[in-house]
Amino acid sequence: MTDVPVITIDGPGGAGKGTVSALLCEALGWHLLDSGALYRLTALAAQRHRLAAEDEAGVAALAAALPVEFVAVEGQLTIELDRDDVTQTIRQEAVGTAASVVAALPEVRKALLKRQRDFLKAPGLIADGRDMGTVVFDQAPLKIFLTASAEERARRRHLQLLESGISANISDLLEEIQARDERDSNRSVSPLKPADDAITIDSTELEIDAVVAKIRQLAVERGLSKA
Repeated sequence: MTDVPVITIDGPGGAGKGTVSALLCEALGWHLLDSGALYRLTALAAQRHRLAAEDEAGVAALAAALPVEFVAVEGQLTIELDRDDVTQTIRQEAVGTAASVVAALPEVRKALLKRQRDFLKAPGLIADGRDMGTVVFDQAPLKIFLTASAEERARRRHLQLLESGISANISDLLEEIQARDERDSNRSVSPLKPADDAITIDSTELEIDAVVAKIRQLAVERGLSKA
């Protein structure tokens, strides 16, 4: 670890972490790590190499050499895997389900841990994920746990899919979200939970701009940012 500031934003899928992180990244001029995308990218790479998500050794080897880049523009994140724009591809439900399986594999998590910490560079880092504040950057000066009700997260995901021209059943999405929450919260390695010193923000009834403004104010109060 270094003296470079980092703000961790953990929480379940669909709580708004990605958009909030991208907007904070641009506002502060910091780097961005979407750790959840790393697991999705690893799962996608495994699929492209015809490896089963449960193949711990094989998937860990892929994770260790994963060529990835994150670019935030106007609150939108572009994700590249080996120079291929896979921003939409990794958001497919099948990839997300495989990523949850991959994220539970200890050797894969070990392979990605150093990679995640390598994103910490001046002038600062916004780290978005599920164990950023509890494991990866446990000494972070500002830790946020961003959450929302499962119903609201299913509604947001349903709207996102419809806007992308993909049909989906909101009841099925709710069941998938609840099942993923259960897996992520009860896995033996780095379960999804707030860090002891994290600040919890419930975004169920908040606009994205309000969430971003609240975190920016906290950053100012803790001396991490001037505005």
